[in-house]
Amino acid sequence: MAASEDELQLPGLPELFETSKQLLEEVEVRNEPTGSRTIQEKVFKGLDLLEKAAEMLSQLGLFSRNENLEEIASIDLKYLMVPAFQGALTMKQVNPSKRLDHLQRAREHFINYLTQCHYYHVAEFQLPKTKNNSAENNTASSSVAYANLVAMASQRKAKIERYKQKKEVEHRLSALKSAVESGQADDEQVREYYLLHLRRWIGISLEEIESIDQEIKILREKDFSREASTSHSSLQDRPPVKSFILTRDTAQAKVFGVGYPSLPSMTVSDWYEQQLKCGALPDPGISKATSVDFKSVAQQQEDEENEKEDDEKVVHRAREWDDWKDTHPRGYGNRQNMG
Repeated sequence: MAASEDELQLPGLPELFETSKQLLEEVEVRNEPTGSRTIQEKVFKGLDLLEKAAEMLSQLGLFSRNENLEEIASIDLKYLMVPAFQGALTMKQVNPSKRLDHLQRAREHFINYLTQCHYYHVAEFQLPKTKNNSAENNTASSSVAYANLVAMASQRKAKIERYKQKKEVEHRLSALKSAVESGQADDEQVREYYLLHLRRWIGISLEEIESIDQEIKILREKDFSREASTSHSSLQDRPPVKSFILTRDTAQAKVFGVGYPSLPSMTVSDWYEQQLKCGALPDPGISKATSVDFKSVAQQQEDEENEKEDDEKVVHRAREWDDWKDTHPRGYGNRQNMG
């Protein structure tokens, strides 16, 4: 018994629809910023009610693909607008970090609404491209520039036609509104009234999807540029070498330091020690050892060459002495004691 009383206390489908519709109208004619707490509370409450209404419609099976538009009761036509209301309120959510998710969710709601209206032939319009067929259509149209121009011209013509239809629909709705809301309208007028609302929201949904696609493109390009800049800044390059003035001594460094306060100065000794620590110059000990080794090797080569020259001179003198002895017998030239 208690369970049945709780079920009776739950709001019905008409109450859910009318309350969410009223919240949407209050949000659209707001006098406060969209991000204010009051507006956002209405947005969240309206989305919650519409979610419950959508679940209730699914449970009741109020709309079926096996029936035509004429078979739907006039009073039930308004419930076809539930996905459109969901998309409109989703667009009112304010959260920069989740903006892309809100746009994608709102687009799904609008596509769902347009798909239902297209199936029931509520109005003549072309469904926007979905994720499945957009790649094929882009590939086919990008190969021919003329096709792009035709598509742009047809879109412009469709916008002009929607604008004209919007004015006519709004004018007709204003004439029927008082009679329907007061309960004085007959079934034919009620049906026309809700069909006009459905056509009005078809135009709104098409315009919203166009703006959503443009904003999604901008957000993705922005995210891509941010990721590119982050990856570029993560590469730590070697810090640039600061400019400096070489001076002969500390006194001269002080003089240049006063004249050029923005430039660091150092003496030649300081610069040499800095370069030595960095490994840009050879160690003095190593260089001295190298020079000493070079001198010793050079001296050794010179001594070997001198010894070689001395040996050649000795051999040459010995040969000359042998030749002289051959041509001058022993005792030659000693003629003083000979009678």
